[in-house]
Amino acid sequence: MLHRVPLIDILRRTPVVLPALLAIALFVIWSSSEGGYPVTHWAPGGLVLLALLAIALWSAPVHVRELPRALRVALACLAAYAALSYLSILWAQVPADAWEGANRTLLYLLVLALFSLWPLGGRAASLLLCVWIVAMIGLAAYVLLHVSGSAAPAGFFGEDRLKYPAGYENAAAACWCMAMWPAVLLARSPQLVAPLRGLLAGGAVLMGDVALLSQSRGALYATALMLILVFALLPGRVRTFLVLIPVAGGIGLTAPAILHVGDRLLDGGDVKSALHTAALASLLATVAVGAIVTACAALERRAPLSASASVRFHRVVAAVALVILVGVILGGLVAAGDPVARVENAWHTFKGGYSANNSHVNRLVGGFGSGRYDFYRVGLDEFAAHPLLGIGADNFQQQYLAHARTGESPHYPHSVELRALVQGGVIGALIALVGLVAALLCGGRAALAVRVRRDDPLAAAVAAAALGGFAYWLVHGSFDWFWEFAGLGAPAFALLGLACSLTPRAVRLAPVPGIAGSAPPRAADASASRAPDAAQAEESGSTTLASGSPRRHEAQRRGPLTPARAGLVSGIALALVAAVSFVLPWFSQLQVERAAQIWPTAPRQAYSALDRAANLNPLSDEPYVLAGSIALRFGDLSRADREFALALERNSNDTYATLERGAIASARGERREALLLIERAHRLSRRNELISEVLAIVREGRRIDVEVLNRSILGKSHQFA
Repeated sequence: MLHRVPLIDILRRTPVVLPALLAIALFVIWSSSEGGYPVTHWAPGGLVLLALLAIALWSAPVHVRELPRALRVALACLAAYAALSYLSILWAQVPADAWEGANRTLLYLLVLALFSLWPLGGRAASLLLCVWIVAMIGLAAYVLLHVSGSAAPAGFFGEDRLKYPAGYENAAAACWCMAMWPAVLLARSPQLVAPLRGLLAGGAVLMGDVALLSQSRGALYATALMLILVFALLPGRVRTFLVLIPVAGGIGLTAPAILHVGDRLLDGGDVKSALHTAALASLLATVAVGAIVTACAALERRAPLSASASVRFHRVVAAVALVILVGVILGGLVAAGDPVARVENAWHTFKGGYSANNSHVNRLVGGFGSGRYDFYRVGLDEFAAHPLLGIGADNFQQQYLAHARTGESPHYPHSVELRALVQGGVIGALIALVGLVAALLCGGRAALAVRVRRDDPLAAAVAAAALGGFAYWLVHGSFDWFWEFAGLGAPAFALLGLACSLTPRAVRLAPVPGIAGSAPPRAADASASRAPDAAQAEESGSTTLASGSPRRHEAQRRGPLTPARAGLVSGIALALVAAVSFVLPWFSQLQVERAAQIWPTAPRQAYSALDRAANLNPLSDEPYVLAGSIALRFGDLSRADREFALALERNSNDTYATLERGAIASARGERREALLLIERAHRLSRRNELISEVLAIVREGRRIDVEVLNRSILGKSHQFA
């Protein structure tokens, strides 16, 4: 049991736990800071993970042949997917974005390797999982209290939806839901002490309430799908039901107060009072549920049921659960009315966009309308146009702008599966699918091992809980852009790796000397056996290369490169390349951010910083675009045109740079050049009303006022002719 094993004992037996704990601390930091989305957040974290993995491999070398075959396939596929992402730089329209997308995939490969390569027992794995869950519970409590205690709480919301701390409402909700499911599934384990089970169950209520503040429809639908998956695939259904009842009850009782906050934000009511009420209700429910589960867990430990009584109890609970399930289904059908009409309405709202939703009810049940239908349409069209290798990692935005039917400008296709298909083609999608299936089979074997192995039931419980967290990320990420949030993707792959690390592995038996077929003695043993000969040679002063002499050993050390040494050299080289790949875009972005801060008072230093940024990242057009924008603010049209031209050399499809060059040409009286550039900008972003208006003005023979145009871009004016 977890409480009977000191931490130092776990670290001594499984030294890889310490690097994993440091990685978990990194994940929590990402979750608390924009979901780890900016490259300046996750790129330095990638270096940390690379170092942690290198240290772990150095201290505890891994024999690849001893890994489960499914895990080897999963790691190989993710490595191949990362390699394909790097190769896509060659054909991507925006190479810098492809580089960033490839680096992010490499980051997830490092995480999966760190958490899966070494076999863990239930105690060590439960420590890692519990530390992460408890840290997320603490972060959820901080967020709730910080927002409710703020003097200006509306700043944490996007209209009526909480977007803090991820910066995106759906990602904020997923941050808590992804930890909530492992908390629920682990709270049912009798191998954990009662207070810890209560903390996990109560924390699930708290995280569910904070997620509800974001009013994410994706989180709601993903939760419904997760309920089906958990009861359909995981053993221990009765225990799952018994834990879910108080957790669901706590969230259900606090939901009205939580949702009332959004109503107050929309109608201009007393938001602070509503937040205080919601926070108090959530904390009380958290404590109550935690106390109930703790008491029940303690009673289970102190007064265990007999075998016959346990069977009868499970039958009664299963019958009650079945009755409740039937009741929920019937109630849902009655509330929904005609199921065919409901499906048709759902498809209508999904296809019709935001305007098709019912605005008179809460957005959670108001319909499926969003821009995703159009995102998926363009994505599938791009896949049809580039079926083999795709359009390149993270290269969706420009294609969407050119073919959009909405006014949105998404960077990503809002689906993990569609991302693989569109950006990696059939090859990338197949690699990702094979790797995912292999990893799930490996982790699933650990979750179901309790049926065939009784020596470590806690391992099966931890594996099931970890897979639950990964499954939530995958389900919700199937209709959102969670791959790009390192604060979501990295914990998800860590959970998947944790489940794989618990898969039963074959025990390697030490060879017995003198028995036919046994392996030759290790190098250390052979050296020890030759030590007397070496000593005699040294004492006699012999300089011959007889067996066992010092010169013989020196010759062996300088001998041909062995596979082990070749692997070590290759690994070091790859690690250095990976480190450089993380560092260059990171340092470049730091220079860009510095320039954006200092340009009003120190334009020369800003230009110098942007020159450094352009040199550090030879694929990115952003430094030149920002330099051109700064030049426009100071009225230096010549420099602005030169900087935008450099930007277009790196990214010929940059709409903004193309438009600005066209406007500058118009201001100079170069009508023909201006018309060519602005027509191209219009082709790159057909739905952009401002570009359409600029094009109409140039076609009429009038000149564009660049200063007024830029005020219009910033939303301060609309008359720029």
